[in-house]
Amino acid sequence: MLSLGASHRYWLYAGAADMRKGFDGLCGLVSRDLAGDPLSGDVFIFVNRSRNRMKLLLWEEGGLVLWYKRLEQGTFELPRPVAGAASVPVRWSDLMLIIEGVKLASVQKRKRYSLKKST
Repeated sequence: MLSLGASHRYWLYAGAADMRKGFDGLCGLVSRDLAGDPLSGDVFIFVNRSRNRMKLLLWEEGGLVLWYKRLEQGTFELPRPVAGAASVPVRWSDLMLIIEGVKLASVQKRKRYSLKKST
């Protein structure tokens, strides 16, 4: 069952992904380019060069899940990666805005309390 939410960590692949890639090809991008673990439970987001197709790859109990969306019109607006970064951390709320076609620059977020995470 596909169960995504704010409890997951989301990573947007900074490059353009080949949408012909399936489970194994995308796992290879995660391992090689992002130095991540595709079985970590994190959600990895891939978008093609035209920005009209998106795949989300995640590990759930029992196996990998691949979610795929193709836009019939328009493009996904993506956050800009830091120069040289292979991925961009994305919040759940921002991912939902991206999928729904909301212009990220126009969003005004109110201040919220958050616990500082130790690294």
